[in-house]
Amino acid sequence: MQQQFLTKMAEAYHQFEGDYVILGAGMLNGEAQQNAEVRIPLKTLNRHGLIAGATGTGKTVSLQVLAEQFALKGIPVVLMDLKGDLSGLAAEGTNNKHIDKRHSYLSEDWNAGRFALELLSLSDEPGVRLKATVTEFGPILMAKVLGLNDTQRGILAVIFKYCDDNDLALINLEDLKKVLQYATSIGKELMEEEYGTINKSSVSTILRKILELETQGAEKFFQELSFDVNDLVRHDQDGKGVISVVRLADIKDRPKLFSTFMLSMLAEIYSTFPEQGDADQPKLCLFIDEAHLIFDEASKELLDQIESIIKLIRSKGVGIFFCTQRPTDIPDEVLSQLGLKVQHALRAFSAKDRKEIKQISENFPETPFYKTDQVLTSLGIGEALVTALNEKGIPTPLVATLMRPPISRMGVLDNAELKSLLMESKLTSKYNKEIDRESAEEILGAKIKKAKEDEIQAIREEEVAKIEKSRTTSTRRSTRTSTREEESTLTQLSKNTMVRQLGRTIGRELIRGLFGVLGIKKR
Repeated sequence: MQQQFLTKMAEAYHQFEGDYVILGAGMLNGEAQQNAEVRIPLKTLNRHGLIAGATGTGKTVSLQVLAEQFALKGIPVVLMDLKGDLSGLAAEGTNNKHIDKRHSYLSEDWNAGRFALELLSLSDEPGVRLKATVTEFGPILMAKVLGLNDTQRGILAVIFKYCDDNDLALINLEDLKKVLQYATSIGKELMEEEYGTINKSSVSTILRKILELETQGAEKFFQELSFDVNDLVRHDQDGKGVISVVRLADIKDRPKLFSTFMLSMLAEIYSTFPEQGDADQPKLCLFIDEAHLIFDEASKELLDQIESIIKLIRSKGVGIFFCTQRPTDIPDEVLSQLGLKVQHALRAFSAKDRKEIKQISENFPETPFYKTDQVLTSLGIGEALVTALNEKGIPTPLVATLMRPPISRMGVLDNAELKSLLMESKLTSKYNKEIDRESAEEILGAKIKKAKEDEIQAIREEEVAKIEKSRTTSTRRSTRTSTREEESTLTQLSKNTMVRQLGRTIGRELIRGLFGVLGIKKR
């Protein structure tokens, strides 16, 4: 049995024409074997891969080992670090008896090493800020990120077209919101005349979706200066691939932002990198830790987009490796595209677990050397079932593997080391500066503001006119009242004068009559 095993290993894993990496030593009956190295050809790494296993079984260390081996072969690597475990790649590892024992089965000596590391960040974590503009996303990708229906997607397409036609820069989410507000206010008639009806309730739904994205911190991502994905493809002075670690420890509870960033990066890589086909080795490898966060809340449209990119991006010379607990965390359409599988131990604590493990075991090639479902639950820490593709694209036989140990530190950098690493970065000064140029928010905001001011001025003028009219009416009424009062007064005065005049006349005539009598008597 042992000789058959070694013969099979030699046929499947040792007869490559091109270069390869060594993952570890093949195991039979629970023991690692000499001359049974598990080698993976570099030529097939653009066929993607999976690292899976229960918590504490060694997934992260395997991810670290693969990243090291790829970088040593001159392949740049990007690591999505959601647990903050991978900064130790920048420091040399230390040897011990366990490492010596593992390496004793391999043809290579263990030599401590460190790697050129670039720390990237989506949030306030220290590192080079990763950014992108709304315009770069485009209406189709943005609609899938927001989970819009057909009507809402149509409106978003109109918004992007209007901005293109009028040279309005859509940089951040505030720009997008401002154009949507403009389309349902002062710009409604103009836009509908040119582009068709824009439903206000649909716009309100889009605004709510944008707000949901903002609550997960997306406003920090949608900014300038946009990150150039070509800066991920760099080498150090020794020709080793630079490892870029995207620090995501503070956004693991914000899957919407994580999936938005991932989709943006993959789409940008696909649209930017030239066609490479099946070269001797990939141009770039990406490792996505806690990969289930991408898929858990993704819409069907988003899943379709990811599946399409996974299928097509390999022609650009890019390999993508998902790291998660169970293969079932990955949609079947994506899982079927993964050529390399490194499956660490799974735990069967219930009948449901055992049933699922049985199902998972059926996804691996059949082998006379293992009962796969039993091996899956009996693997130790740092041991894994491995199957890959040979240079002809044929799956290799399944082999239980004692994974090689890393040559860099299995631990994180301290604060002083992190600070020193950040100071060495050549990208920080390029991307960590604030840019606030005039965009749709400022231009349309000014128009909306002026329209509101004009409306307020019109209201004021109308109010002033009403007040003047009211004053005129009041004056006329007052004049009429005064006239009537004057007439009444004059009438009263006249009456009083007549009375007084009549009294004086009667008195005078009486006196005259009296004096007349007296005069007669006098004469």
